[in-house]
Amino acid sequence: MPTDFASLRAQFDLPKGVIYLDGNSLGPLPKAAAARVARTITDEWGQMLITGWNKAGWMAQPSNIGDRIARLIGAEAGSVVMGDTLSIKVYQALASALEMNPTRRVILSDIGNFPSDLYMADGLCRTLGQGYTLKTVAPEAVLDAIDDTIAVTMITEVDYRTGRKHDMQAITERAHQHGALTVWDLAHSAGALPVHLAQCNADFAVGCTYKYLNSGPGGPAFIYVAPRHQETARPALSGWLGHAAPFAFDLDYTPGAGIERMRVGTPPVLQLAALEASLDIWDQADMDDVRAQSITLTDRFIAGVEAACPTLTLASPRDGKQRGSQASFRHPEGYAIMQACIAQGVIGDFRAPDILRFGFTPLYTSEQDVDSAITILAKIMETSLWDRPEYKTRAKVT
Repeated sequence: MPTDFASLRAQFDLPKGVIYLDGNSLGPLPKAAAARVARTITDEWGQMLITGWNKAGWMAQPSNIGDRIARLIGAEAGSVVMGDTLSIKVYQALASALEMNPTRRVILSDIGNFPSDLYMADGLCRTLGQGYTLKTVAPEAVLDAIDDTIAVTMITEVDYRTGRKHDMQAITERAHQHGALTVWDLAHSAGALPVHLAQCNADFAVGCTYKYLNSGPGGPAFIYVAPRHQETARPALSGWLGHAAPFAFDLDYTPGAGIERMRVGTPPVLQLAALEASLDIWDQADMDDVRAQSITLTDRFIAGVEAACPTLTLASPRDGKQRGSQASFRHPEGYAIMQACIAQGVIGDFRAPDILRFGFTPLYTSEQDVDSAITILAKIMETSLWDRPEYKTRAKVT
């Protein structure tokens, strides 16, 4: 049965008079989330107190919700667990992969990767010493850069600035041909497009949930470990909840079974409750339908902007199959233009040095939203509305 996008849109609490094209940075509030979190606070925390870990199932949340996300990223049951931040999960996956490939010392990534991923990789190399290095190349050069020196590739499937999409199948196959492991960052993939981790034979993957998966600001991350690696991958961050028997209070660490060993800190129970409310909406969506509608909406926006705003230059791939669920345009005054858009009720965001970024999420973005956003952006450009001092003052978050 085709996905009913009008029904899904009605399940989000979208402010009146706002066209929200920034779900690729922070997803909007599902209407059911407030009540779900309130119930967790009042009925569970309030009435059960510490017994909520057992009675309300808090301790099992990371694995149970991990299985729900697994469906959206083409992962096997029991291969995904929730918790901590994306940067921590990147560190965990990289450290495990390097230890599993001990004769090699090079992490391969690309210069379009999200800086935090690169920071974590560089920091890990500095900690390890012994010749470990991070090698970065242009995004289009990744495939050819994979050789017998590479220990692990660390690639974000969809470029956060331009939306350019890497070929997971091809890169994973090349890495394995050369004896390398793969770590995939799905921050701009999970909930944006179909992902096929098991089919592509990926080794590790990580991702956040506060973008397309709508868990709210600061929502927890997830980590995927292929079942074939789960009993050999050693978690570098050996947290209490990743122990085989945390309540035995053993002074020596024994890794938990399977994906459970990748747990580190206490589960963020309230944030996971909000995520559950969003996943209830996702259970009503087919990812292939979402992808098709995403390409339709983004193509419509690109065509409209190029026709009406000739001074904006497309930064995203023109072919919808080669990009994620966003459209990015370049302009020297990109920051001011985006601030003018936001003031006029079209919310996107800006990425340095010159990119205006617009996200398209079919769960709540309609063709009418797209057309109205084009009209507003065209007026801003035609009248140079952006050329005001108040739109040029940089805020901490862009």
